[in-house]
Amino acid sequence: MTPDTIQSLTHSALPWLDLAGISVFAVSGALAAAKAGQTMVTFAFFASVTAIGGGTMRDLLIGAPVFWMHDPVWISACLLVAVAVWFTPRRLWPLRAVEWFDAVGLAAYAVYGSGKALAYGIPPLPAAIMGVVTACLGGILRDVLAGTPSIVIRPELYVTAAAVAAGLYVALTSVGVAPWLAAVPAAGAGFGLRALALLRGLALPGYRR
Repeated sequence: MTPDTIQSLTHSALPWLDLAGISVFAVSGALAAAKAGQTMVTFAFFASVTAIGGGTMRDLLIGAPVFWMHDPVWISACLLVAVAVWFTPRRLWPLRAVEWFDAVGLAAYAVYGSGKALAYGIPPLPAAIMGVVTACLGGILRDVLAGTPSIVIRPELYVTAAAVAAGLYVALTSVGVAPWLAAVPAAGAGFGLRALALLRGLALPGYRR
């Protein structure tokens, strides 16, 4: 695969998912800082780490240039989101806003992460795992920094929702479905599963032995 092909696939095929993932994860990070009553600097740090943490790890693992190091638009978006959240009164944010913004980012970034891994020649199964890493790592870092129980050890579905989105996208594209067309049901399935977990406490059974 030529560099021009990789560039086209990774930066043009699904740009709206990349933008959606970055933006909503940045919002969820900034809102976590707001709940903790933190400073503007912490808002910016939480927004950035949440938004770019998973994508950074993905790029390092697949051998891609770390995306935000070569284009200032992404880190700028994180900082702008942090400022916007800072100046928005808390009463205007809906209940459980962090979780719902995170759910949107989870679905979008799981699909985009697996798509970028495929574009760099990663086989289907590892590519799907890269989608999960892209979607989940930022939220994990946010929770650790905020001193709250990590989302991955809570009972409701989280990693599973990311795996469904990434796995469905990889499966559909593997049988010839166009990337933009595969992205819609894949992201929708991931978000739908996460939404059920938030609304109804849907969870996998825990270890009982």
